[in-house]
Amino acid sequence: MELLQLQYFQTVARHEHMTKAAQELRIAQPALSKTISRLEEDLGVPLFDRQGRHIRLNTCGRAFLGKVNAALALLEEGRKEAADLAGMEHGSIHLAAPTLDRLTEPLGAFLSRHPDVKVRITQASTEEMARLIDSGEVDFCFSALPLEGHGIRSASVLKEEVYLAVPAGHRLAGRSSISLKEIADEPFIGYKEGVLFQQMNDAFFREAGIAPRFVCRVDEPSAIAKLVQAGLGVALIGGCGKDPSAMLTTVPIEHPVCKRDFQIFWHDKRYLSLAARKFRDAIVEFYANPQDENVAISSEKITSQ
Repeated sequence: MELLQLQYFQTVARHEHMTKAAQELRIAQPALSKTISRLEEDLGVPLFDRQGRHIRLNTCGRAFLGKVNAALALLEEGRKEAADLAGMEHGSIHLAAPTLDRLTEPLGAFLSRHPDVKVRITQASTEEMARLIDSGEVDFCFSALPLEGHGIRSASVLKEEVYLAVPAGHRLAGRSSISLKEIADEPFIGYKEGVLFQQMNDAFFREAGIAPRFVCRVDEPSAIAKLVQAGLGVALIGGCGKDPSAMLTTVPIEHPVCKRDFQIFWHDKRYLSLAARKFRDAIVEFYANPQDENVAISSEKITSQ
């Protein structure tokens, strides 16, 4: 039994789909199928139920997967400990986040000081992130939505206020504040369902008791500002993520309270390398620095832009 077989099995078990697993592993599907078959031969039991092109973990596969996850997590912890003994320059960090919009700047600042640290980033949903931390596949998750799970710890790193962005000359442009109820009939620009920011915005809408009339849904935050500026509609926009060049008119929201709390999550039973611990401290410090223009943007500053 080889380590590569176990890593391949773990990926196939997660997807329960040979093609998707082969794409993630960047190997040919026939080679992956052969590796899994050889592993099953070594064990003497099938790990998957196969029905045509569909595969599902069977009872033996689920039991084996639990042990494989534990074994690979321990090996990864051992690798991190060994790297720590060799020094910070040999460290590595694996992050997971649903969006990189608030992560790129602190990550860039950290790498400028520690250029030899290896960083890997995985984009994942909130549900996926909880599993990745629990299994030890990632060191940290970065999200504004809570992660549930035994042993998962967190630190708040960035609190930002959410504003209403409106086109120039809009009827609400001169207001000092508004209630979300006032935009119930406005053409609204939002994110596609499942996008982190839209999940948070939906919670604000539910609290306000409205269902926005969406005229456009996008994937990227940068598209929101451009569409509002073009006059297509209004949108919710975070103060820390606003593009200063967009020249948007933004209005504070009085009710409900619309704020995002970005946190970094880790598992208290998993070993964190020296590089990972340094990164956790660095990202908290980056956003705690009151001199950093990205940390806290007052409503007066945003509204005047």
